[in-house]
Amino acid sequence: MRYSSLIYYVRAPDSTEIGMNRMLGRPPDLSLSSKLREVLMAALEGASADRDALAAIACRHGLALVGEIEVNDIGLDFRAAFATDEAGAAWVLRVPRRPDVLPRAENEARVLGLVKGRLPVEVPDWRIYSPELIAYPRLAGTTAVTVDPATKEPTWNIDKESPVFAESFGRTLAALHGVDPAEAVAAGLKSSSSEEARRAFADDLDRVNREIGISDDLWLRWRGWLDDDASWPPFSALVHGDLHVGHIVVDEASRATGVLDWTEAEVSDPAIDFVFHLMAFGEPGLDRLLTEYEEAGGRTWPSIRGHIAERLSAFPVKYALFALMSGLDEHLDAVRPQLGLDV
Repeated sequence: MRYSSLIYYVRAPDSTEIGMNRMLGRPPDLSLSSKLREVLMAALEGASADRDALAAIACRHGLALVGEIEVNDIGLDFRAAFATDEAGAAWVLRVPRRPDVLPRAENEARVLGLVKGRLPVEVPDWRIYSPELIAYPRLAGTTAVTVDPATKEPTWNIDKESPVFAESFGRTLAALHGVDPAEAVAAGLKSSSSEEARRAFADDLDRVNREIGISDDLWLRWRGWLDDDASWPPFSALVHGDLHVGHIVVDEASRATGVLDWTEAEVSDPAIDFVFHLMAFGEPGLDRLLTEYEEAGGRTWPSIRGHIAERLSAFPVKYALFALMSGLDEHLDAVRPQLGLDV
């Protein structure tokens, strides 16, 4: 079964529908090769020649593909493809959609080198890494959720009540958050203290309120959370940053066996990695995960559950930043109700 980035919408605890994809972007600062421009245009226009272009790029990097190349258009940042080489090995190919995603790919390369062999799960082993193409052997298993490329309908591939999933994912998070932040900084990853993370969110909140607007009720809620010292953790940890079920690979027993898409990894608030779990599994699922996390040595604080809930409630701010970056009316119109505004 194929795995892909998750881009469906779920019902959050506060009944707001919010996207589960990464919504932040950065200013472009890398140039594109002419071939990459070709591939990006083909991706955006849906040209059938795109598969031939992908095969040609892979061949130029020493990867000879045979048979059908299955292209997946779900991801916002990368176009993914699944193919087989001459030896019958399955590969994942990723082509950046825009130049602004390339710095995040560099960040992903750094974190993959840092965590490889240190987690109880697999991570992608990039064999090809260039501005044109990222390619790695496909991890065994499937993601906890897969999405039909045509209908965008999700299919759960695990038992949501599975103690095996909670235990294996809890151990994975504990191991990830247990990596020494100093090592992450030495590897070139961004690092923010808890106080710096608070200030960054305050700046984001001010910008969204200034450029789009936020309802009085939500403004007071989010400002109150920001000002509540007890809510925020007294430490930082290495986080994945985009850890939803579309990025967790599982086996047939619902055991977590791999984690994908590390572009947002940094040292920051550890609650970040629990937000999507609360969104998808609700409070009982979060409680199960936190129990396993603590038993595996994960560090918590008294108000972690409430803090995770507030991070989830504030997710529309992240979407609003993406909408501002994109400049597209469809995203700006979609985020206004999530900010408590009339359309």
